[in-house]
Order: sequence, then C-alpha cells, then structure tokens
Amino acid sequence: MSGKETWKRLLTYVNQYKNTAFGVVVCAIISVLASLIGPYMIGRAIDHMVGQGVVDFKGVAQILAGLGIVYATGSLFSWLLTYLTNRIAFQTVNDMRRELFDHFNILPLSFHDNHPQGDSISRFVNDMDAVSDGLLQGFSTLITGIVTIIGSIVLMLYISPMMTLVVLVSAPVTYGVARFITTRSQRMFREQAKILGSLNGYVEEMIGGQRVVTAFHYENRTFEEFSAKNEQLYQAGVKSQFYGSLSNPSTRLVNNMTFSVTAMIGCISIILGVISVGGLSSFLIYTNLFAKPFNEITGVLTQFQSATASAQRIFAILDSPPEQPEKSNAVQLERSKGTILFDHVKFSYNPERTLITDFSLEVKPGTRVAIVGQTGAGKTTLVNLLMRFYDVDSGSISIDGVNINDMSRDSLRTNFGMVLQDTWLFSGTIRDNIAYGKPEATEEEVIAAATAANAHSFIKRLPHGYDTVISGSGDNLSQGQKQLLTIARVILVDPPMLILDEATSSIDTLTEARIQKAFMKMIAGRTSFVIAHRLSTIREADLILYMKNGDVVESGTHAELLASGGHYASLYNSQFTTA
Repeated sequence: MSGKETWKRLLTYVNQYKNTAFGVVVCAIISVLASLIGPYMIGRAIDHMVGQGVVDFKGVAQILAGLGIVYATGSLFSWLLTYLTNRIAFQTVNDMRRELFDHFNILPLSFHDNHPQGDSISRFVNDMDAVSDGLLQGFSTLITGIVTIIGSIVLMLYISPMMTLVVLVSAPVTYGVARFITTRSQRMFREQAKILGSLNGYVEEMIGGQRVVTAFHYENRTFEEFSAKNEQLYQAGVKSQFYGSLSNPSTRLVNNMTFSVTAMIGCISIILGVISVGGLSSFLIYTNLFAKPFNEITGVLTQFQSATASAQRIFAILDSPPEQPEKSNAVQLERSKGTILFDHVKFSYNPERTLITDFSLEVKPGTRVAIVGQTGAGKTTLVNLLMRFYDVDSGSISIDGVNINDMSRDSLRTNFGMVLQDTWLFSGTIRDNIAYGKPEATEEEVIAAATAANAHSFIKRLPHGYDTVISGSGDNLSQGQKQLLTIARVILVDPPMLILDEATSSIDTLTEARIQKAFMKMIAGRTSFVIAHRLSTIREADLILYMKNGDVVESGTHAELLASGGHYASLYNSQFTTA
C-alpha cells in the first residue's frame, strides 16, 4: 500500500467526525486570518511615523488597539483549533484500535501461530501512537498552512506583484527539495517500524520466560541478542531521523535566500517610490508567513513518515483475511449428543508437507478417546480440526451427523470444554477467572466447581480467598494451582464434550489422582478426547489411538494394545518397566 493510499484510508476514519472537522477548518481560517491581518496593520502603523516629530500618535494608538483585538481573537481560535485537532486525532485512533482488536478476535489461529505476540502488541501501542502523533501534527499544519499560503499570496499581490513573483518562484524549489529527501527516507521509516516490532516481540518473550532464562544461565546471551536488535533499531532510527530531518533546514535555506533577494528588491522599490516603508515591512512579514507552512510541513514530515509506516503495519493486520465467514444458514448446534465422525480427513499446515493423509474415526456418544504418540505426531492437530481452529483440506468432520463446516463456530465451540497444557489466566479475581466461561454463575456454583477440581482448599488459604486478585501471568500461583483453576473453569461450564490436552501435566501425582476422580465424574456420559504423555492417566479409556506422522497406526483398548506388543506397548513399558 502506497503512502497516498494509506492516508486516503486514514481519512475515511476522520470522515466520521465531519462536524468536528468543519470546526477545525473554521478555527484554522479565523486564526490564520488574524495572523494575516496583523502584518498589514503593522505596516500602516509604520507609515503613520513619517519622521522625527512627525508621528500620528492617535492613528498609531487606534491601530495598536485593533491589533490587540485581532491577535486576541487569533489566539482564542488557535487554542480551539488545537483542542478540536486533538479530539479528532484521539477519536480516530480510538476507533482504529477498537477495530484492530475486534479484527484480532476473528483472525484464524494460523495468523497467531505465525506472528510474534510482541509484534502484535507493538501495533496496538507504538504504531497507534505514531499514527496519533502524525494526525495531530498533520491536521493543524496542513489546514493552517493552506489558508496561510493562499492569504499571504493575495496580500503580497496587493502590496507588490513584482516581489510576489520572486517569492512564488521559490515555492517549487522548496517543494522539490522536500520531495527529493522524503521519498528516500520513507523506506527507512518502514524499516524502523519493522525492527521496533521485532524488538518488542523479543522483549515480551524474554520477560515472559524470565525464570527459564535465569534457570539456564541465559542472561548474557539474552543481553547480547537484545543488544544486537537494539543496535539495529538504533542504526535504523538514526538514519531515518537524520535523512528525515534534512527537509526542514534545506527548505529554510531556500526560504532565507528568497527573503534576502526580496528585501533587496524592496529597498530599491522604496528608493524609487514604488512602495512605502510600511508596505515593505508588511510584505517581508508576509514572505515569512508564506514560507512558514513549507517549513512546518517539512518539519513534521518525519512524523508523517513514521505515521505512514505505522499505519501501513496496522492496515496489514486489518487486511489479513479473517476466519472463513459463517454460512448464512449455519446450523446452531444445541447440546450435542456426542457422536463424532472423521471421514477421510486430510490436512497440512504447509502445502508442501502433508501431516494427516487419510484419517477416519467414528466416536459414539460417551466414548472416552485417548490419543497418544510422539511429539509432532498430530495429536493436537486433531483437536484443532475438531474445534475448527483450522479447516480440513479434504474429507469432513461431523457431529451428530452434521458437518462442522455447516455449523456456526460459536455453537460448535460452546459444546466443547478444553483444558490445555498451557494455562491462561487474566488479571482479576480468582472467582472471575473460574467463571470466565459462565459469568452469571452463582457463588455456590463457583465453589462447587473449584471443590470438584480440588482447588477450593488452596483458594481458601489465599489472602482474600475467591476475591484474591491475580496477575495475568498468574506469577503469584504455582503452575499446578493455575492448572487447577483452568480445570475448575471447564467443570463450571459443564459442556457435553471434553478435550483434555495434557491437562494434568503440571500437577503432582497425589493431586493428579484426585483430579482423575473429578474427571471421571465429569467425563461420565460425555464424549471426551484425552491427549496425554503419562499413560497412567488413560488406561481406563474406551479407545486409545496411537498416532505417528499424522496417521493412526494402532487403536484399541489398553489391554488390547498391550497384548499386541506394538508401538503403544513399547511406549507403555518404557514408562513403567523397572530398570
């Protein structure tokens, strides 16, 4: 997307606030007119001072009084201009940030898998701030600049057409110099924004994994990698700012030369009697006023370029395709019976490397299915397909005889409860975190779910019990306690089908045994999928699938698979055979 297209798109957001924008234009015109009337009145006052002892004090006093009123009016509307400009800029960025967050929620899981979290956060914070600064500077500078240039030209022509021609000749030169520099520095600002996003992503990862960094004595290497990225940002920032800052002094040089030439021509005109001293004074002030918008615009070009680069990064996210849209006649899945059919499913994350080639499986209601296999075998992929985090390449998945592609995603996912290996909590109370999937839950329901998950006892030991506020990362809880809260969260929702992906991996053996009892009660009568590496948790499963390279190579009950002496038996014996 080019810079022109980017700003054209930004203006569509501004267009929502037409009344405020109209007020900005009115305030800009009045404040600029006040600044343009002032020099003319100053010139008239000078002409009232003919010589020593020949001064029209009464006329000068009247002009000065009028000048005070003019400048007071200009200051008032200049303040209003600033206020309204800030309002438009912040409202626009507020709308963009809201739209960006809303779009993030409908992006497919593949997007989040392929984009660092820190870089995404940078677009919400740093890039939005850059756009806001660009809008703040841009609106007032552009509008006042246009009015100032037009008004200055009109008044300069009124005073001296010949000198006006000299001033106007400098305008294309000023524009050409600024254009030459900005077109070459825009690429550097894009690179700067990209590196900043990368650095934010790295910092977010390292801070989030600080305990692991410390445990593996990785501090020095982390600092070296950070320093390298920070140095890249420094170099990119210095280059972009240096080249961007060349615009203002370069245009000022052209304008100062123009001012000098105009002053000399004006002095000759005074000698010839073509113009008065007051007229020349006014004209020279208008020359500066005419050049001022060019200097201001080139002065904020750096912010313009930074805002353009940041807006392009924001729009790149907004233009990312969302999840495949729902069908207009999408089926609303009520409480499912739990019949699931995988019919010749084929899937790959990378088109060049197929992960699941031909997977078929029929799961009857209430069946407890365990999925085991080596890392990367495709166990979690099956869950991703079942939840429609990814769509199958070919084949189909049906629930209760209905293709999940024909269902609304909300109703599909509402019928599943997921407990993952990676716990996720948000800043809030323990109660809020447990009731995340059911905000209207009563106190008794929350306590009952926590008790079933064996979390009630440790919650009561916290400073404020269920009202204890935890951080988003849950650093004030152990990993096992965090996982107990996520289990309680699912128990509270009471879904008809369950997915447990290493749900007890961070819990001690004794607690795991208690949780297993809670799971057995929760699983009873429900279709469930259990992914586990600790095979002691799945021996009671109705069906065990052993996956390898995306395909099921063995299936059966625990006893049947042990008797066959295949992959599952080998894996099981490796965990339970005493050396």
